[in-house]
Amino acid sequence: MTVSGPGRWADTKGMTLQVLNGRWFMVFASLLIMSAAGATYMFGLYSPDIKKVLGYDQSTLNLLSFFKDFGSNVGILSGLLNEVTPPWVVLLVGAVLNLLGYLMIWLSVTEKIARPKVWQMCLYICIGANSQSFANTGSLVTCVKNFPESRGVVLGLLKGYVGLSGAIITQMYFAFYYNDTRALILLIGWLPAAISFAFLKTIRIMKVIKQSNEVKVFYNMLYISLGLAGFLMIMIIIQNRVHFTQGEYGASTAMVLFLLALPIVVVVIEEYKILESKKLEMNGDVKIVTEKPIPAAVPTDKQLVDEAPESTAEPTQSCWKTCFQPPNRGEDYTILQALFSIDMLILFMACICGVGGTLTAIDNLGQIGTSLGYANRSRSTFVSLVSIWNYLGRVVAGFYSEYLLKRYKFPRPLILTLTLLLSCVGHLLIAFNVKNGLYLASVIIGFCFGAQWPLLFAIISELFGLKYYSTLYNFGSAASPVGLYLLNVKLTGHVYDKEATKQLVASGLTRKANTELTCIGGECFKLSFIIIAAATFFGALVSLILVKRTKKFYQSDIYKKFREAAEKNAETEMAVGENGVTNGRS
Repeated sequence: MTVSGPGRWADTKGMTLQVLNGRWFMVFASLLIMSAAGATYMFGLYSPDIKKVLGYDQSTLNLLSFFKDFGSNVGILSGLLNEVTPPWVVLLVGAVLNLLGYLMIWLSVTEKIARPKVWQMCLYICIGANSQSFANTGSLVTCVKNFPESRGVVLGLLKGYVGLSGAIITQMYFAFYYNDTRALILLIGWLPAAISFAFLKTIRIMKVIKQSNEVKVFYNMLYISLGLAGFLMIMIIIQNRVHFTQGEYGASTAMVLFLLALPIVVVVIEEYKILESKKLEMNGDVKIVTEKPIPAAVPTDKQLVDEAPESTAEPTQSCWKTCFQPPNRGEDYTILQALFSIDMLILFMACICGVGGTLTAIDNLGQIGTSLGYANRSRSTFVSLVSIWNYLGRVVAGFYSEYLLKRYKFPRPLILTLTLLLSCVGHLLIAFNVKNGLYLASVIIGFCFGAQWPLLFAIISELFGLKYYSTLYNFGSAASPVGLYLLNVKLTGHVYDKEATKQLVASGLTRKANTELTCIGGECFKLSFIIIAAATFFGALVSLILVKRTKKFYQSDIYKKFREAAEKNAETEMAVGENGVTNGRS
């Protein structure tokens, strides 16, 4: 018998509410937010406009780059805000900051306002970039808490979309504004803000319930993202060889948007299955059995009463008194216990060298290409290559490290060590100006830069727990601007300007005020990237200490407590459902 009229409307309404209120739609919303949250990685595409219009030398431009990464990675404020407010507040603040910061930069570069001072530009880009930490904290941290047993997979997938965002926004920029690179700044101002506004109420902390096919669903989303990455890669190759009109860019952008929206199909299918299982359970037609069906595990009223005082029996101690008395690895550290731990210090030092070095290369790609004699058209190719391989690094590190950990107990810190060693190759390709080596260097550096992030954030969550993950996650990100300041501002910018000045003097010219300073040749970045390669190798050696210290921990069952908690939630819900059905029939 077919259902019609009010019955069909009720089913449609129920399904719609199930999708919109489900955990998987929240993941889909997070994917879209992350796909527009990587605007800071596009600095190499629009920085030449800033340098030319405002007459900056390389040191000043690198100072601007430092404040960009300082803003995007020092998210202590967003972390602390997330501890005391729901995620939608964090996303709202981030959207406002993004729009404000990049709008002011666009107004400055298009000379619609008076020429800003250097400190004002640093402030604008810091405010705009800081919105990225709010987007990450509001959506990504929330997803990790909602899927604690699949945190590596979650981090890899979501961070992968951040890596792809550079290539995605580049396609949209060409479709909307064609070759107006100044308009790119406006696009990265309004687009991420609009997406965050659209999903403010969708991102929220939800009850964790064990789902047997959870990882399979994430893999289905991964396959779609791989299709998106593959399409973008093909477009990059074709667009580098064939001249595209704005209409042709519009067609490629339409395909990108379709692939971005495709995961909603996975969400609808999964939520339909969940809704159907709920209906069968409520009708009493099936009995749901969890992976560990022990009837005694369902708590009785007496057990609940007995357990309640235990959770509040311990007296509260000052966090300062316990900061040097950390619990076992994997338990919930306080913020101070984590910050003062040797493990965090080692991890922070390794990432200063690793992330700082790769990000220095990414932020200087435009200037490196010019110095080494690559065509201007190649500049967007380098940015897109970094974006694609940044994505692949994130998903491979997230998904594959999770697989190796669960299957072989292979520790994540060791994968971090191998990633740092690989990135040294990319730095040396730049240093010695290998013929066409910048293309390969963009691939290696993009991959290694992307891979470091899910590894860093997963290691922090595993060693120090999830209770204060919002704050600790953002503290881990702070390694990036520290490394960038030392390796980019103090080292690379200084060496570049010194070599450029030497070339200017040799040609018998003097630099005029408010004019850019340009260096041509392999010597402009050679010394800098030899030193960066050495620093990254040192970071790899430091990370081996963490591998040694955490060897026993990673050989244990680190997800046991989360699995038991999820099973307990599932069994409790089953017991409540059965009681509801029994009462309804009595």
